[in-house]
Amino acid sequence: MKIARFMKDGRSGLAVAKEHEFRGLFLDEIDGAGDLQEVLELGRDAVSKWSAQLLRGVPIDLEEVDVRPPLVAPEKIICIGLNYIDHSNETGFVAPDYPTIFSRFNSSLIGHDDPIVRPRTSVQLDYEGEIAIVIGKGGRGIPTSSALDHVFGYALFNDASLRDYQTRTPQWTIGKNFDGTGAFGPYIVTADELPDGAKDINLQTRLNGEVVQHGNTKDLIFDVPTLISTLSEVMTLSPGDIIVSGTPAGVGVARKPPLWMKPGDECVVSADGLGILRNRVVDA
Repeated sequence: MKIARFMKDGRSGLAVAKEHEFRGLFLDEIDGAGDLQEVLELGRDAVSKWSAQLLRGVPIDLEEVDVRPPLVAPEKIICIGLNYIDHSNETGFVAPDYPTIFSRFNSSLIGHDDPIVRPRTSVQLDYEGEIAIVIGKGGRGIPTSSALDHVFGYALFNDASLRDYQTRTPQWTIGKNFDGTGAFGPYIVTADELPDGAKDINLQTRLNGEVVQHGNTKDLIFDVPTLISTLSEVMTLSPGDIIVSGTPAGVGVARKPPLWMKPGDECVVSADGLGILRNRVVDA
């Protein structure tokens, strides 16, 4: 099942698709819990009833509505750096023996076809195509053997980064949280529609039609169960939390000369079974 959040005529809505056609309702038309975040917190039975209700709704053409991030205010957005060996190598880092972890905030999130905003203070705007893991069942101290039971689904993410800000401090958070830089969507695909742990999925980033990144999740240093288990040693994972799993080689900062995104550019992230996430770049 695919789940999309949209706006039309100033009203927010949700749509689901079991095959190709999305059907949905505006939030004020949904009985009981409305937004996806609330439904995830209520558990799997609530999700089943909620999705069945949306499937009885009207057809929704995602090309004719404003597609929003599937989750608007997740409690946590946890990003993983250097999680592909080729990317660690190209940036001059030794492959880590423990995940490199930093945070994004929901104030940076944008949706499919929203503009990625290059701020006035920097031109070093870089792309990072990634796959995001959406937690469906919370928990702490989750063993790797049952970690996939906690996954609701997966989505695409473009972790657009301001590289000069990223390297101003030992931690990367400041360069990863400019407004209008965290593209997420276009929808969430539930875990049952993909291989376990999103294993062996091709991931690609194109800038102005040219392939700049190509990777496969079988090359993740820390796979999905390991990430969930490791993070849950420290914090309680909650329904709706997002883990952004890392980017493969090909980022702009590692090229000679560096390849920065600029106004007018179009960046497209795609992956097997997850659709495409398309964003144009604008100046603030």
